[in-house]
Amino acid sequence: MKITSYQHGDPCWIELASHEAASGKHFYSALFDWQLKDMPIPDGVYTMFAIEDDDIGAMYQLPQNMIDDKVPTHWSIYFAVDDLEASLEAVIANGGQVILGPHSVGDAGKMAQCLDPEGASFSLWQAGAHIGSMRMGEANTLCWAELCCRDTAKAQAFYTKVMGWQVRESQMEDFTYYEWLQGERAVGGMMAMTEEWGDMPPHWMPYIMVDNCDATVAKATEIGGQVCVPPTDIPEVGRFSVINDPQGGTLSVIRLNMT
Repeated sequence: MKITSYQHGDPCWIELASHEAASGKHFYSALFDWQLKDMPIPDGVYTMFAIEDDDIGAMYQLPQNMIDDKVPTHWSIYFAVDDLEASLEAVIANGGQVILGPHSVGDAGKMAQCLDPEGASFSLWQAGAHIGSMRMGEANTLCWAELCCRDTAKAQAFYTKVMGWQVRESQMEDFTYYEWLQGERAVGGMMAMTEEWGDMPPHWMPYIMVDNCDATVAKATEIGGQVCVPPTDIPEVGRFSVINDPQGGTLSVIRLNMT
């Protein structure tokens, strides 16, 4: 489905920072059948991922100094905001940090990268000529943004003020799942990280909608990816898996139960 605008707080873009951009481009174009559109930037190349020429995400090569500083390959999620400056003031006022920007990206829009009070990274996007992902609600596009953290109460207090979200709790078999709501519309979720997660830092996880979870995971392993969580059914939701790309970038894929 083509998208022409986003509401404040909607996940609107995904971006991969990779240790080996060339290999990453091959992996994701093969896995999701994404087109690749290279755009020159001062420090190298910014590659757009696209479906039928509609941008749906991007990736770039991590600079060597960041690799040397042990910054891993990672996905970032951008959230749409109506007023970037006001949103950054809210981030700071509620215990978060602004670590990059705000920057104007030509006439495309303005962005900033932030940390929430527990250290999970997320980015904000005030659209100009570029809204973000031009497609959603179809195979091989972003369909969910999930925060994994240790202090869900602190996260609720922060994001409800910064994004204007409300929270809906659902009791699963052995944990509580939280949905981020824009009005009555769920735009993402949150779950608590237990001791089983070890020393993994809090993070936002992108979910990519797929037509067949098992086939996608099989393809990922065939082209060099690794399975972190094997295909698993979520009652009344769908079937998902967590995978790592060959450079260690982590994301989830999910086949949704369509009603």
